[in-house]
Amino acid sequence: MPAITFKDLTLGYDRHPAVHHLDAVISSGSLTAVVGPNGAGKSTLLKGMVGALAPLEGSITHARDRIAYLPQQAEIDRTFPLPVRDLVAMGLWAEIGAFGRLRPAHADRIAAALSAVGLTGFERRSIAALSGGQMQRVLFARLLLQEADVNLLDEPFTAIDAKTAADLMQIVHRWHGDGRTVVAVLHDLDAVRAHFPETLVIARELVAHGPTEQVLTAENLFRARQMCEAFDENAAVCLPETRGAA
Repeated sequence: MPAITFKDLTLGYDRHPAVHHLDAVISSGSLTAVVGPNGAGKSTLLKGMVGALAPLEGSITHARDRIAYLPQQAEIDRTFPLPVRDLVAMGLWAEIGAFGRLRPAHADRIAAALSAVGLTGFERRSIAALSGGQMQRVLFARLLLQEADVNLLDEPFTAIDAKTAADLMQIVHRWHGDGRTVVAVLHDLDAVRAHFPETLVIARELVAHGPTEQVLTAENLFRARQMCEAFDENAAVCLPETRGAA
């Protein structure tokens, strides 16, 4: 059963395309890595999947409504004096609203989420005082509270220590074991081969999608690099009726 379907999908900014005419299906309960060169449109694709970016052409169809999104840490302002507990509690917004009152049951769930990521006792610590690995644990705790059917992770293991990466990967495998769908943008191809059965390779266009051992080949990675290098940054938006024109 499809969890997410891309049909002739084009995404971009200011009508300048970043992902072209993508046709693919992410199966429900799958564990899928999205890989490609820098500038390939990987993060753009996730933003489209979560609804933060509307398609220029084509469509994204979701089978389930509960979607959780982990952005890159660079997108989060850590200078704001926010305690860990409050950031994790944001995972409950769908249940209680932005200004809803936390009840004892919610506090218990927050404590359980922090325990699951190894941060018991960090509730009152400011996020500005956290290391990169600790901050990523906090963001995973927030995801745990959302209990989403689909978890979208943008570079979840970048610039964190090996112990944290291993601990958070266990959470990813737990989601997969529970039948949840996980899609993660990754750069570490060894981690992709070790942990992600499915891979989608893009370079603004689809290069390959399928079982990792069949898709993550030197030929496909070389082709992806060539496609990015050949891209015309000044090209107009690629519409279906002009596909193939240059």
